[in-house]
Amino acid sequence: MALLSGICRNVRTLLGQCQRSAAAAAWVHCQSSRKYSQTAPEPEPVINDNEAINKTFVNRNPRNLEQMALAVKDRGWATVWPSRQYYHRLVFRRTQHHITAEVYSSDSVDPVLSCSTKEWALKRELGSTRSVAACRAVGEVLAQRCLEAGITRIVYREVPWKFRSESNQTFWTAMKEGGVMLSEPRRKFI
Repeated sequence: MALLSGICRNVRTLLGQCQRSAAAAAWVHCQSSRKYSQTAPEPEPVINDNEAINKTFVNRNPRNLEQMALAVKDRGWATVWPSRQYYHRLVFRRTQHHITAEVYSSDSVDPVLSCSTKEWALKRELGSTRSVAACRAVGEVLAQRCLEAGITRIVYREVPWKFRSESNQTFWTAMKEGGVMLSEPRRKFI
């Protein structure tokens, strides 16, 4: 019996040593294969015709330079009223029966945007087409139209005795509250 238990013990020891040496050999083989392995090659980029960049760049937004205050303003003559140094100018008129506000571009004789109490949509909402409330309504509607057209800054110069009137002040306040700045940035000379 002692002989049999001794043999079993020796066989167990021998098997344990074989298993340990097999595990060590596998670990050494893994380490040696890592040493000689290479990273996978990166795939070549696929060039798409839609992503090609044209050598000639054309600015499709002509108002971009205005918004950066780099566009050229016509200086006009020193004695000209109103001054011609603007990108967009706001003109506010009151006649006997109606109120009209128009936005002019520096290079155009026709208005770019306009709003008047002559328009039926505005006229039917107002009690009077000439009151201070009508001035406020025209200012609010024109401010909304300016923002929809992308015009956020306009020059508004009025003769001082006309500007002091309540209707002009109300119109001016409605335009400012509508999100339109009634002054343009100083031109940058680069």
